[in-house]
Amino acid sequence: MTRFLAQRLLQLLPLLLLTTVVSFAVMQLSPGGPLSAYEHSPSITAAQLKIIAHDLGLDQPAPVQYWRWLSGLVHGQWGYSLQSGEPVATLILERLGNTLELVATAFAISLLIAVPLGVLSSVRQYSGFDYLATFFSFVAYSIPVFWAGLMAQLLFSVKLGWLPVAGLYTEGVPWTFVDAIKHLALPALVLGLGLIAGWSRYLRSSMLEVLQLDYLRTARAKGASSWSVVLKHALRNAVVPLVTVIALDIPLLFTGALVVEVVFSWPGEGRLFYDALQNRDYPVLMGVLLISAFLILFSNLVADMLYGFLNPRVRYD
Repeated sequence: MTRFLAQRLLQLLPLLLLTTVVSFAVMQLSPGGPLSAYEHSPSITAAQLKIIAHDLGLDQPAPVQYWRWLSGLVHGQWGYSLQSGEPVATLILERLGNTLELVATAFAISLLIAVPLGVLSSVRQYSGFDYLATFFSFVAYSIPVFWAGLMAQLLFSVKLGWLPVAGLYTEGVPWTFVDAIKHLALPALVLGLGLIAGWSRYLRSSMLEVLQLDYLRTARAKGASSWSVVLKHALRNAVVPLVTVIALDIPLLFTGALVVEVVFSWPGEGRLFYDALQNRDYPVLMGVLLISAFLILFSNLVADMLYGFLNPRVRYD
């Protein structure tokens, strides 16, 4: 286990490096740039534009710019925002907790709904509940995240008035836990909607295969109750393939968080990335992409480690 963990951690370094190279190359090839806001200003002359480019280091070749950024990263310097001048590390750390809170809540909601939904659909195959769950899954899986967010705001916030429209908390009033949960509930549910649909369908399919195995018939013949067979024996084996699907879907949480944070004005990494993308703020973009890539790779490592706990036959020798 220790050797496997050490090897996987060492593999993170070249993957993260490759991510930064590709990300920086795409930014350089994209139209516009950090100076595009100054280029169309009639009060900025060509000489002043050259001075600004020199001060920001944008007059250097792209490989030199990347090497300067990477050298600073090795020494703990993430650079400074080209727009606000604030340290990139400060901007990211101020918002990282909000994104992790949103992603973790969406992940928990998805699991708490998808697992019972998949189990009940498999046990009651071709029932009214199964058809209703299938219909919900197809609809939820096909709805774009931004449209689901807007419709959720329209229904639960504007029409019914149950939940706030956007934001992290209510401005002008003391912070309370209930108020924070109200602001978190709607974006987290919207973010996890597609995962609930996919995970419940996959678990249903996996459960139907496991329920036909011989050892479950033996357990029933020995007098075990139906729910004991389902929860203690079938679910434990059916959930192992689901872990792989969850690990592959975790990037969808971080990419979907970008859209959800913009729709719900949630001050997280996704909103920071969106604002930096509009302003071509390269240091901030690189910092957010690096943190997101690390979180995705680390979550996949955690999923691999869970195999050993869910399936005793898995060995890491």
